[in-house]
Amino acid sequence: MSCPLIATADVFRVTRVDRCGNPVQGNDNAFVAECFSSIAFNNNVDDGDDIEYKAANGKVCGYRRGCPTFRGFDVEINFFAVSPELIELLTGNPVYLDASGEVIGTDTCSLQCKTGFALELWAEVLGEDCDEGSTGQWIYFVLPWITNGLLGDMEIGGEAVTLQVTGATRAGGNWGAGPYNVTRNAGGAPSPMLTPLGPTCHRRIFITDVAPPVPSCDYVPVPVPATP
Repeated sequence: MSCPLIATADVFRVTRVDRCGNPVQGNDNAFVAECFSSIAFNNNVDDGDDIEYKAANGKVCGYRRGCPTFRGFDVEINFFAVSPELIELLTGNPVYLDASGEVIGTDTCSLQCKTGFALELWAEVLGEDCDEGSTGQWIYFVLPWITNGLLGDMEIGGEAVTLQVTGATRAGGNWGAGPYNVTRNAGGAPSPMLTPLGPTCHRRIFITDVAPPVPSCDYVPVPVPATP
């Protein structure tokens, strides 16, 4: 087992999921981006209730610390590219079309709690030797079900503009092994994840030498899930 060091975040991919956490197949259901400054995964934890028995004289007769409950991650995505397609996938709000049907903008209407997206992130591994035929190694993150996507405050002025979208992960869903080739099977061929995410999981992280997808400025298709 290697001891990888994360160098820089490279690329992220957003995939539309339905209200049950299923990845939605089709041409307009994913987006790949590299123009972002940071992605944060902040723990959301209920600390639980401590139980203490204290006598009249002040002596503590018994004590048990509360068991924390992990609720999921609060996600913050900070990016630069004002891509209507990406904002639509992250927030669930509709795009605005020109006379020829091309996407040129997006509306901000309401918080869409019944839609969601999956988030994948590739971060480069520092100082790792490449296997023969490999183009590099990455730390791969997948959060298969994020809901409540909300575009944050925006200030337009004389400085660079950064957009922020926040959301919260959910457990369960039906991402399974995923619709994309992100690792290698026993024969060495690119493959979906070899085991599906469990029903209580919010995130998976592993090392891969399968290169991330190429960023674009348009929707990218979501394929029918392949067999690992």
